[in-house]
Amino acid sequence: MLRRRAVVVHRRTELDELLDRHGTRGQAEFFLRARGRTLAEVQERHDALTDARAAVVGALPAGWARADVERADLSRFLVAPQDVVVVVGQDGLVANVAKYVHGQPVLGVDPEPGVNAGVLVRHSVRAATRLLRSLGDAPGGAPGGASAGATGGAGADRAALLPVDELTTVRADLDDGQHLTALNEVFVGHPSHQSARYALRCGAGGERQSSSGLLVATGTGASGWWASLAHDRGGRTAPSPTEDRLGWFVREAWPSPGTGTRFTEGTIEPGDVVALTVASDRLVVFGDGMEDDRLVASWGQTVTVRTAEEPLRLVRP
Repeated sequence: MLRRRAVVVHRRTELDELLDRHGTRGQAEFFLRARGRTLAEVQERHDALTDARAAVVGALPAGWARADVERADLSRFLVAPQDVVVVVGQDGLVANVAKYVHGQPVLGVDPEPGVNAGVLVRHSVRAATRLLRSLGDAPGGAPGGASAGATGGAGADRAALLPVDELTTVRADLDDGQHLTALNEVFVGHPSHQSARYALRCGAGGERQSSSGLLVATGTGASGWWASLAHDRGGRTAPSPTEDRLGWFVREAWPSPGTGTRFTEGTIEPGDVVALTVASDRLVVFGDGMEDDRLVASWGQTVTVRTAEEPLRLVRP
């Protein structure tokens, strides 16, 4: 029988970064004071996250294994099929986790209610610990979503029965087999502030373009970067987070004798794609703001963006 494991994901706090940079609390305090801030406020936020993580870890069922993972290490960590992923932090951290899980339930815990929007970190610390403790008298067993029979009838693994919403994700494929997925959005563009040049193809047609890049967003991401672009264009109807439909925008398309601006926004219905064939030295493809974990497409390569087959299974409150 497989042993259930909790993967507790967090990111380094501002205090952690300050101490790394300045060496001592005194130097960090001097740096903050020169900018009109206090060490006390930074310490308070650090303590909130630390206390939340400690509470979550303390509530894990007896017999469960545990792994602690920092955001920067996600790309090097293997999430096992039987894991339950517990994210303690901001909404964006759940989005960062999404590309590294494959059907495992994800529990978002908000250490600072009122500071975070709480769209993805849906559970207060108290609610999360109560939920985790409720799993304690069930044996470890099959991966999330398995039937009761897979873990022994009446002794079914409760972690496999966590109520989840299946949030649509977006996938980008290069023609050399590389791919990535994201929860909020995928961006395709130049790695600097130069214009991205490419040939775009969508359901309505296509053209050569020079722009600041292409953004393709899910319904979850429609409240973020996509929303600012929609606002600048007078508002657009966004898909819902669980709807298998994507929205896309071309940013700042430039009209010229060789490049057009006819196809600058639209939707990607199930089964449809938006494709770009690179006409620059290189373009980068990344998801959810994680530029360090990106794909690089060279001249002549094609990037295809579509709805991903695998949603994020986010535990409901």
